[in-house]
Amino acid sequence: MTLAPVGSVVSDRTTCWLLGDQLNHDLDVLDAADDVLLIEAHGFADRKPYHAHKLTLVFSAMRHFRDELRERGHDVTYVRADSFGEGLDEFLARRGKASDRDGADRDGVDRDGDDAPTLRLMRPASHGAGERLRKLVAERGGTLELVDNELFWTTPADWRAWTGDEGGGDGEPLLDEDGTAARTFRQENWYRRVRRETGVLMDDGDPVGGEWNYDDLNQETPPDDWEPPARSAFEPDDLTRETHAWVRQRFDTWGNDSLDGFAWPVTRDEAREALDRFVRDGLPAFGRYEDAMVGGEPFLSHSLLSPAINLGLLDPREPVRAVERAYEARGVEPGGYDPAERGASQGETATSLDDFGDVTDVDSPDGAAPGAAARDDELAPVPLNAAEGFVRQVIGWREFVRHVYREAMPELADANQLEQERELPPAYWDGETDMRCLSEAVGHVREFGYAHHIERLMVLSNFALVYGADPVELNEWFHLGFVDAYHWVTTPNVVAMGSFGTDALSSKPYASSGSYVNRMSDHCADCRYAVSRTTGEGACPFNALYWDFLKENEETLRGTGRMGLMYSHVDDKGDEEWASIRERAARVRELAADGEL
Repeated sequence: MTLAPVGSVVSDRTTCWLLGDQLNHDLDVLDAADDVLLIEAHGFADRKPYHAHKLTLVFSAMRHFRDELRERGHDVTYVRADSFGEGLDEFLARRGKASDRDGADRDGVDRDGDDAPTLRLMRPASHGAGERLRKLVAERGGTLELVDNELFWTTPADWRAWTGDEGGGDGEPLLDEDGTAARTFRQENWYRRVRRETGVLMDDGDPVGGEWNYDDLNQETPPDDWEPPARSAFEPDDLTRETHAWVRQRFDTWGNDSLDGFAWPVTRDEAREALDRFVRDGLPAFGRYEDAMVGGEPFLSHSLLSPAINLGLLDPREPVRAVERAYEARGVEPGGYDPAERGASQGETATSLDDFGDVTDVDSPDGAAPGAAARDDELAPVPLNAAEGFVRQVIGWREFVRHVYREAMPELADANQLEQERELPPAYWDGETDMRCLSEAVGHVREFGYAHHIERLMVLSNFALVYGADPVELNEWFHLGFVDAYHWVTTPNVVAMGSFGTDALSSKPYASSGSYVNRMSDHCADCRYAVSRTTGEGACPFNALYWDFLKENEETLRGTGRMGLMYSHVDDKGDEEWASIRERAARVRELAADGEL
């Protein structure tokens, strides 16, 4: 905790400062505060063209949260400013005027007018943000206490216990200048530890069902006649409409700027309703089809909860426990439910989270609260591979990348071990390409500020990787375009995993030819490029780029974990075939750079 400047009087009134991604009513840090500060800082959105839906979501959620806190009896100061520094200045000015007007501070204690404010803030997830904000407060004569961020399930201490680094590190950076990691981390091992520690989907110390991971059952594509459940949609209220109109007038944005397609939850109640809907309708089919890509279906059975979780509207424990309880009430063996045979949920009546227990008591000793599932016979079964797959995304991957980000920053942001420096093709901004898979994925981002995880990794990141795009530029594109994107989550996912800028969290690049897209989607059947061909006019661009990528980065990748088979295929190709591949790859890059692919 930073000491107050010499000569100042520290106030015994503590203000809870909450950021725009900490919008949760049930925080301990909030309960312990005398009043609340929210600063709606706009400067970041002036510098870059963010998606209009992202800005509308963040600012509308903050404004709704402000009003809800006041309805709950909290004393809230809400400041709109270009920067946090200016916001703090206005907060302090308002505080001083209140003291001068009343002759005493709001707690009724007489002051001399120059007492130093005390603020408490949950440590921001973005690297260095906490220290920067503490400095801003100190420069204004106050004290900022940073406390653990309650909106992650695991803590830095939990991570250190897993890595064996109880002392907190020796101060040496995790990454070298070339992106090579001095120490590597693997999500599967972390995931198993968290499962054991939290007891999620555990049975007397063993994973429910006997296996930790059912990913091999989650790689099917749905039949043509299957219809996914409808997306949870929330009609924008007056405050959201007012916020959206202001965003359009105030900022230069990117993507769809109409409110017609905006359906994200902006309040706690809406976020809970979205979770209800997913557990009821989406979860049964989620596992089996979670890696599928279907033309005209941007959402399939995905939860669409990441924006609400990353804003704080949902605590990550809530969806995990709700899914776990749904499995306890409606569970069947892995792969034991075929959504194509049943279709969407058979029951039209809504099912509340309360039917699966009181999820607000997420840390009760037995992992569950009183309450039994209602109307189970009207709801589709929940196969274990669906429940486990969702749990792995939240307590496995989300928590994992947060800690890798903490460990690897600031070097992670610029990691580029493959030395890729090409600019992103124009198709990432305008979506204009004859590549059906890329056009579809970019179109989803432009329209909704969203694309699901396989589109992100195996289309958007994969193409940029084999094309040779600069990881920094790709990371910024994700950050600007996705409604759930923050620096702490995009950087490890995009720079480390998608671009293989470092080997800190993956032993191989997630690069593939068009065969993966063909296996997991229906895109190739309707694409003008032939996925069966590698070279020549009309060949799938992924194919030549993939082989050229392997050849171009052979010195770094040959011998890398799990790349042996691919390089055996590289070795099987003769000089003439390689000449054709390199020629086609060069042509693809030329067309892409010119916006003509």
